[in-house]
Amino acid sequence: MGVNTLVVIGVGGMGQSMARRQGAGKKVLLADFDERVLSTAAEALLGEGYDVVTSPVDVSSRSSVADLAERAAELGDVTEIVHTAGLSPAQAPVAAILAVDLLGVALTLEEFGRVVAHGGAGVVLSSMAGHLTPPLDAEQERALAHTPADELLDLPFLTQVASGAVGYGLAKRANHLRVQAAAVAWGRRGARINSISPGVISTPMGQQELAGDSGTAMRAMVDASAAGRLGTPADIAAAAAFLLGPDSAFISGTDLLVDGGVVAALHTDRPNRAA
Repeated sequence: MGVNTLVVIGVGGMGQSMARRQGAGKKVLLADFDERVLSTAAEALLGEGYDVVTSPVDVSSRSSVADLAERAAELGDVTEIVHTAGLSPAQAPVAAILAVDLLGVALTLEEFGRVVAHGGAGVVLSSMAGHLTPPLDAEQERALAHTPADELLDLPFLTQVASGAVGYGLAKRANHLRVQAAAVAWGRRGARINSISPGVISTPMGQQELAGDSGTAMRAMVDASAAGRLGTPADIAAAAAFLLGPDSAFISGTDLLVDGGVVAALHTDRPNRAA
């Protein structure tokens, strides 16, 4: 019987939480662009008894993602893939956001779609921003869903994006569409792929956003939501555990919104009144 391998791409707060939730009894391959963060995360998990190996990755590079997928396949049956790598508007300019949050997801879906094991499953972390971006027309949605990954960043409407916030929302909407399209190819291998759209989560990235220009509006949205609190990495790991596990065997190509009810509140206009 082969070794089951869990791949976690992006080892920030949510990536580490998912590794802990899913990694017991598996080979855990951690990957990240920041080798210092990668080393720190691996050291912590090794100290807790997990069977961990690491690999640096640049998700905006096809060759880098392909090398990571090949290494994962060499370790054992690639049964679970978690992609959390991303940049926020407070962290990077629009070009970098599109390269990591949009292209990076597209490349991961393509390259890991070639190695995922029969019965395996993957989860891509998107964002509630993908549910809040202004509506796209049908042609734009088809382009985001089906344009070959290497040509994505050349789409005319993406080259005209002027702000990180707009680019971030477009990238996260594209994640939903790419996952939906990829579910067909993954299904041919007997595997499933879904996305999760977190709300405002208390991670270093989330705290950076809260401290930035959009922090006041974000706190107003959280206050007006049903949960009335920030999310935790454990909240997202629990959702991922469901989508990666047998209880979701009939679910593929969909997005699970895990935002404490922020989007629902926005759709009923409560945050405007609260603000």
